[in-house]
Amino acid sequence: MYSFIFAVSGLLLGYYFYGRFVERVFGANRQNQTPAYTMQDGVDYIPMPWWKAFLIQFLNIAGLGPIVGAVLGAAYGPVAFLWIVLGNILAGAVHDYFSGMISIRMGGLSIPEIIGKYLGISVKQFMRGFTLILMILVGAAFISGPAALMASLTPDYLTKNVWVFIILTYYILATLLPIDKIIGRFYPIFGLALIIMAVGITIAIFTGGYLYDMPEIWNNMYNMKANADNFPLFPMLFVTISCGAISGFHSTQSPMMARCLKNEKEGRKVFYGAMVTEGVIALIWAAIGMSFYGGVQGLNSAIAGYNGEATIIVREISNTTLGTIGGILAILGVVAAPITTGDTAFRSARLIVADFLKFSQKNLSNRVIVSLPLFIIGFTLTQVKFDIIWRYMFWSNQVLATVVLWTITVYLLQQKKPYIITLIPALFMTAVTSNYIIIAPEGFHFTHWIGYAVGVLAPSVCLYLFAKNIRK
Repeated sequence: MYSFIFAVSGLLLGYYFYGRFVERVFGANRQNQTPAYTMQDGVDYIPMPWWKAFLIQFLNIAGLGPIVGAVLGAAYGPVAFLWIVLGNILAGAVHDYFSGMISIRMGGLSIPEIIGKYLGISVKQFMRGFTLILMILVGAAFISGPAALMASLTPDYLTKNVWVFIILTYYILATLLPIDKIIGRFYPIFGLALIIMAVGITIAIFTGGYLYDMPEIWNNMYNMKANADNFPLFPMLFVTISCGAISGFHSTQSPMMARCLKNEKEGRKVFYGAMVTEGVIALIWAAIGMSFYGGVQGLNSAIAGYNGEATIIVREISNTTLGTIGGILAILGVVAAPITTGDTAFRSARLIVADFLKFSQKNLSNRVIVSLPLFIIGFTLTQVKFDIIWRYMFWSNQVLATVVLWTITVYLLQQKKPYIITLIPALFMTAVTSNYIIIAPEGFHFTHWIGYAVGVLAPSVCLYLFAKNIRK
């Protein structure tokens, strides 16, 4: 109980104190004109009130991630609380804030173009392709998952492929229409619903007797995952819980809202604040995950019993703790939330291609030309097994976060600002991603000791190259 309360308090204090420090480091200036005005086009560059931009940013980055990832990560024990708090405040929120604010200063450019400016043309060319593939993977994953679930809840004639077609049609509209037509109108409502759902779960934690089954971190500072030898805490936990701690996908979404903010001072509330809010959501779901089945061991048994299908656990928790309302919110959480992440993934993909080609998106015909190939590829990927897409998306997501942290570090170096605030998270995430791909089944599947060796070597090489950059 106390670990959970301290963790939530830590996130809120981190937003107030460290968030203000990060804002000062960047040098946000209320007087600077933002791209929402200087480049206003009625499609992607549209001024929005900060509260609406905050809710859209929150839903764009959240989706199903801070729910499913947190439940799966809770199987490692209360050490998950520590990762969510420290990862969020020191890495994830900083990553989201700077990716959005640098985009504002660069006219709303997408993240691959920003990476290229600070890490060089070769890295830019690679990251254009890498980020574009990640966006299509995210979009495809969030077509397949909700389509399969809806097929199981509806009459037989509404097959998975029928739902794929319905969801894809919606994606096309959300990607092509001006941002204020669908996203601007409906996303704040969905974002608010996710927050209400989390508040309901929190009330259930305190009134349903779950507090007594929640382990404290100071008594359980070890890997509580079932079959822990095959799932080492490092690096598995830091990839399992991405949304809520740090996620590279967020850096592709921040430029979308960077094109809509009215002034730079709103950035801390929208970018840093949305990430902290997502962290609170993740803490809530990690807490109920650790206590709902009578403890972490019970959660591990449930995960094994449901073959790792965390969405089933989410529905079971929601229906039990919140009743009928919980059932409705559960459907919203496991269907609507991922759909609203998938469509913005495709929209981000369109903007990435348009920035790369320097192809104006003001005309509908231009947007169709860019988007059509993306949707064809995305539809093709829906025919691939969902768990295969998801596994590679997990790792690719954290690789992007690592590259963006290095980008921000070089930016701060060039601006003669304290780059240490992103250098340390960049080194840590370099160790995580390099270690993971060495030992993971979808990677090289080598022994853990080889993974640890690479996890030390990779950040050491990066630090050496960065030190050479400092000397230059």
